[in-house]
Amino acid sequence: MATQARGGKPLNILLVRVSSLGDVLHNMPMVADIARHFPDANIDWVVEEGFVSLVRMNARVRNVIPFALRRWRKSLGKVETRAEIKSFFRTLRQQEYDYVFDTQGLLKTGIIMGAARVVKGGRKVGLANGSEGSGYEGISRIFHHLSIPTEPRTHAVARGRIVAGAALGYAVDTPADFGLPSVPDDTPRPEWMPESYVVFFHGTARDAKKWAPENWIALGRELAPMTILLPWGSPKEKAEAEQLAAGLPNARVLPKLSMADAIMVARRATLVVGVDTGLVHIAAAFVRPTVEIYADSPRWKTEGNWSPRIINLGDQGTPPSVAEVLAACRSLLG
Repeated sequence: MATQARGGKPLNILLVRVSSLGDVLHNMPMVADIARHFPDANIDWVVEEGFVSLVRMNARVRNVIPFALRRWRKSLGKVETRAEIKSFFRTLRQQEYDYVFDTQGLLKTGIIMGAARVVKGGRKVGLANGSEGSGYEGISRIFHHLSIPTEPRTHAVARGRIVAGAALGYAVDTPADFGLPSVPDDTPRPEWMPESYVVFFHGTARDAKKWAPENWIALGRELAPMTILLPWGSPKEKAEAEQLAAGLPNARVLPKLSMADAIMVARRATLVVGVDTGLVHIAAAFVRPTVEIYADSPRWKTEGNWSPRIINLGDQGTPPSVAEVLAACRSLLG
């Protein structure tokens, strides 16, 4: 297969996947696939500013272009905000690309794709349809040169890989590679991070996706004397973490963490247990021993299916029992 663009130059490729945390993570195997087939390709990525630290962990991404719509829309009337938006589009248009991929399929990501510049004969490629239950917006197709169909029940990791493979002419036939670095054993730890711990990622924006507090407490007591870390991302989640800690002699409520620190908690854990949320999927991508709990979201869409060190339990409307989760934890702990 050719590894270069027209005229013998390396391909310049732009990925547009701006949010959310789990979806950005699940898009990362596209990078490894492209790099495997086009080793000289230059790959850039537009992503929400809050997730820049995650994308920068992938050494195969050349430039990360921060997008700040979540912040900008709170202050669109300010001169400073309008200047930032103009600067974003100016940066976006500095490079001409051979391929631009929008794997989110929203109007906002389509607009970014539409503003990006392509070389003569270049292609803007996106999704022809959404998956079941997704927020796909069909209007995004007006920005495409090529729209790639996927099955309605295509796993979140596979969708982007399929789109890129179809456009660039290769088969997707290898395990998912997230391109994330391992952590050297001698990397310094923050003072609040013990040598060995279990992390409970209990919080999520949608209450229906949560596992009952009494379940977390029962599980934590069974895992004693292992230290349990309880992170949180909002005042509500902090209160929930404090409620759990009150029922556990071996739990610590963590301080407010940056995205980089939250990722570090996931990637260094002895064991991760959590609901269907981005940081749990990050732990699975690092192939940490991980138990994913599904309570009100379809397991087929995001389950960690690339390693036996990841155990997925429950499904939409059928959360797992404490006994099931405990058995999975003990299995992973050996």
